[in-house]
Amino acid sequence: MNLLDIVGNTPLLEFPIGKGTIWGKAEFVNPGGSVKDRPVAWILKVNMHNGKLEPGDTIIEATSGNMGISLAMFCANLGFKCKIVMPSNMSTERKVMLKSFGAELIEVDAGDFDGAIALRDKLAKENNYFNFNQFHNPYNTESHWFTTGMEICKDIRFGVDIDAFVAGTGTGGTIMGAGKFIKNMHSNCKLVALEPAESPVMSGGCPGLHGIQGIGDGSKFLVDLNDIDRIETVSTQEAKDKAKTLAKEWGLFVGFSAAANYLVAERLIKEGYAQNVVTILCDRGERYFSCL
Repeated sequence: MNLLDIVGNTPLLEFPIGKGTIWGKAEFVNPGGSVKDRPVAWILKVNMHNGKLEPGDTIIEATSGNMGISLAMFCANLGFKCKIVMPSNMSTERKVMLKSFGAELIEVDAGDFDGAIALRDKLAKENNYFNFNQFHNPYNTESHWFTTGMEICKDIRFGVDIDAFVAGTGTGGTIMGAGKFIKNMHSNCKLVALEPAESPVMSGGCPGLHGIQGIGDGSKFLVDLNDIDRIETVSTQEAKDKAKTLAKEWGLFVGFSAAANYLVAERLIKEGYAQNVVTILCDRGERYFSCL
């Protein structure tokens, strides 16, 4: 059984909002439960094909959680060893899931993504581990161009023009890959990047602690601001409140970054900026019970 073969082709859900529609890509149905299955599967396939990875090798990555969970799952499935470096303020559920897949968890200070990345690089160099390097890996963006973006354009209802694509930015792979593919097919589409209000780095502010795990990791990484039409911020509390609302109103229990994406998409429609907005429902809410 190869889990790589069942990643993607996730549903595109339709949410009527006044005179507009939010189209939510349901990434929580991937085998690892999040959008991060896509870049992990893609990067693994490329490096296995190129002979840079063989069963028994050790892979190391710095992550806020979902990339690590996906990587740990695939490593268990494919016969790799996995080490994850993570800031200590990530949810208990994420840590438990990582360990359940057999990954070794190495924690650094809360919110210290620079420290996590530096430690990952140091351990990879000293021990000849394979450095997954999601934050600067072009295959991250490529995975979303060739899968997420293509699927959205294929699945959107015939005749619908996509006015905006909203994505919270962690590595930036989703908005730079899927977003640019969508814009290539729907030329009037605006790319809207989302970041935590407490860590508004793309808006010119300083990095800070926040609770929207998976985005706002303290740097722009793969994001080219020249390609971004608009930047929106959402506070941790706003994201948590919207996650609760979506569960009660739609029966859809998603994580905080997915709720923040939905909130911004809704905001754009209500203010008349866009009519048809596509966004990413990144993961499920069960990973955040301890943070609600």
